[in-house]
Amino acid sequence: MKVLSDLTDPTYTDKSRFNSYERFWLGFMNDKRDLPFLYLLTRIHLFILPVAVLLFTPLLSGWIWWLTALVYFYFSQFYFKGRFGLMFHCLCHRKMFKPGYQQKIHGYISWIICPLFGHTPESYFSHHMGMHHVENNDEEDSSSTMPYQRDSLRGFLLYFFHFLFKGVIETFQYLYTRKRKKLYTRLTVGECSYIAFCIVLCFLNLKATLIVFVFPLLFARLVMMLGNWAQHSFIDNENPGNIYTNAINCINTPYNHTCWNDGYHIIHHLRPGMHYTEMPQEFLKKQDEFARQKAIIFDGIHYLHVFYYLMTKRYDKLARNLVNINNTFETEAQAISLIKKRIQKIPGRHAHI
Repeated sequence: MKVLSDLTDPTYTDKSRFNSYERFWLGFMNDKRDLPFLYLLTRIHLFILPVAVLLFTPLLSGWIWWLTALVYFYFSQFYFKGRFGLMFHCLCHRKMFKPGYQQKIHGYISWIICPLFGHTPESYFSHHMGMHHVENNDEEDSSSTMPYQRDSLRGFLLYFFHFLFKGVIETFQYLYTRKRKKLYTRLTVGECSYIAFCIVLCFLNLKATLIVFVFPLLFARLVMMLGNWAQHSFIDNENPGNIYTNAINCINTPYNHTCWNDGYHIIHHLRPGMHYTEMPQEFLKKQDEFARQKAIIFDGIHYLHVFYYLMTKRYDKLARNLVNINNTFETEAQAISLIKKRIQKIPGRHAHI
């Protein structure tokens, strides 16, 4: 186990001067701390969007097309995907642009840029804001991990395919029964438009459609479910709605530098609208409460590590990277015992074998 050390995760350092490009965009933005998002969007528009369009044109053919497609897929799905996905996550929680610009620019990102990274228009916002943060992984959440054995590959595959084939339908049903008309309408229009759009494009250029839209969709939903699985694998079965004990924090990891402190998942569920640069300080303020609640805090590893250690049942690795705040655990064996207890499936309305 580890002691709580100095945090290395990103915080905001105030700038005294801005270049002309930054000053231009600050006229449209609410918060200067979001300038890194602007630079990411700029790079996507320079390097990803033009190549995606190029793949649909007859300008490339044969092995040159396939080489371009492979390079494009690598950079779009393995370099930019996580950065963009977690940036969009932040944009859903906090309005990046001033009134008069926010709706149009956010709509443009949702409908034009999101599909390049496997997010159907409006679906992420409708699910994440309309249901996931309302239910906080409880059994009414269509992406809840509760009914599954969370150190089981079979359990994860059941979880993934259940969400892949039923997630949108269950999200729609959830929103519909709660009379969230605006959200379930947005979800329906976005999902149906995306499917129709891809069908039409398949007749125009099948291989480009698969590379640019279809494979990224399948990959995105796998990655999102893997991430959510790791974020919500350790649940106190006596109080599954307790945010301190149904989510985790991953601190001091390079992942937080590329994905906007996404490792602070307990903090995020406690304070969904908090700016990512404020999360490390908020974590320090709540460290005594984390200890009291026996919250799961990992140091130096991120969600892919957590997922891998769960699937390989390396509880020792998990315990070794666990932060022992205020000496919550007397021994590593005690920590492993708690880990094993919190990954057990919790029977409920959506229970699975």
